[in-house]
Amino acid sequence: MTSLAPKTPSHSFTLMNELVLPNDTNTLNNLMGGRLLHWMDICAAIAAQKHSNNIVVTAAVDSVSFKESIRLGDVVTLKAYVTRAFNSSMEVFIEVFAENLPKGERLKSNEAYYTFVALDSRHRPVAVPPLEPETEIEHEKYAGALRRRQVRLILAGKMKPEDAQELKNLFL
Repeated sequence: MTSLAPKTPSHSFTLMNELVLPNDTNTLNNLMGGRLLHWMDICAAIAAQKHSNNIVVTAAVDSVSFKESIRLGDVVTLKAYVTRAFNSSMEVFIEVFAENLPKGERLKSNEAYYTFVALDSRHRPVAVPPLEPETEIEHEKYAGALRRRQVRLILAGKMKPEDAQELKNLFL
């Protein structure tokens, strides 16, 4: 039996499937973007909850572009996993694929990075377990997560650009 999960060091991989029904579409019979974002948030949150073993809340969503339309009747597959854990937050990478089963066609629709914060029973941030990358791709995503985090913090006004050492290192 072959696993659909990528080789990851943690148990945080999540695979979710949805069928695009008429209520999910716009007047062009394409999946509504808001519905896809909803599904992506759920799938990514499950991955973060698996890693942290806590309830999580969405803290940020990086830019999401819709590269390919997803049509009525397509099966949408969402794959998410934690790329890096910080103090109480985790970055989750998610990919979205659309499959037209009768035609046997499958395409990648989009990808994004979500950030979640783990909460305790009193709804306060709680520490999350570290994540150790193993493969080359995992190491690349892990290293990039710190730079993406610094960009998010700068854009949110929580970090001064001059303090973003990982970003500065890209240009030195």
